[in-house]
Amino acid sequence: MHRILFRWLLGAIPVVFGVSVLTFVLTSLVPGDPGRTILGANASPAQVKALDAQLGLDHPLPVRYWDWLTAALQGNLGDSMTSGVPVSDQLGSRLGVTLSLIGGAILVAAVAGVALGVLSALKGGRLGRAVDGISLIGLAVPNFWFGLVLMSVLAVQLPVFPVSGYVPFTDSPIQWFQSLVLPVLTLGVPATAPVAKQTRDGVLTQLDREYVRVLRARGIPERSVLFRHVLRNAAAPIVTVLGVVVVTLFGGTVLAETLFVMPGLGGLAVTAAQTQDIPMVQGVALVFTVTVMLINLLIEVVYTMLNPKVRT
Repeated sequence: MHRILFRWLLGAIPVVFGVSVLTFVLTSLVPGDPGRTILGANASPAQVKALDAQLGLDHPLPVRYWDWLTAALQGNLGDSMTSGVPVSDQLGSRLGVTLSLIGGAILVAAVAGVALGVLSALKGGRLGRAVDGISLIGLAVPNFWFGLVLMSVLAVQLPVFPVSGYVPFTDSPIQWFQSLVLPVLTLGVPATAPVAKQTRDGVLTQLDREYVRVLRARGIPERSVLFRHVLRNAAAPIVTVLGVVVVTLFGGTVLAETLFVMPGLGGLAVTAAQTQDIPMVQGVALVFTVTVMLINLLIEVVYTMLNPKVRT
């Protein structure tokens, strides 16, 4: 475990540093002036120049990045250029929404994907071909289009769920669940495809192994063979695919939160980019990067537990 953590730290530190540098440079190269964006088109050049100086935008790019980095290492991500609210406060208030979306989508992808993959491997024939077809469709269909279809059917034609918005869990657990259903399905259903495909391939591979024939010859119940042996041995690559799916879901949250008007980090990133709010963009990128790295650490730990060869 200590070796895994040490190796993770060696990889995470340069990744986080590189993402922060790249994000800072790209946001600084975006055409336009944040001061002009904040004050509006009617502001005088003197007013814009004064605001740029107040925000530190008149300093060279390396100096601005160094100032941000030294403050970030002390836990200070700065203040929003547009609202003046501390970046960490806005990130903290919105992180729960994004994590709820991703957690729900992972649950949908894992449960539905594994179930479809197992059924396809056991039944074969048309069901197996159907899973392959669904996998290809799931990989090809854009999340945004699928979300529009869900919204049109389940929120407009059949008003079962709200069209948009978010209700905190503390206000109403039922309404919180209802507000998450459509965006979670928007992210989770397409993500089911690669999980189902990997599960089917892994189960088929394990079913052809000699130990399965030995277990069956000993009279071990088929359910026990499947769940205690076959699925356990096929789980490692499935976990790896789930790790890749989680990373792609972070990109999908930007579309889902924008489409369903949810106050998460994805929508905050879009707004910050449109207003050239550099500290906010930096904060969102940092949180996304650190969260993805932590999830990768969790995936690696689980993979090590499932695959004894890695531990040796």
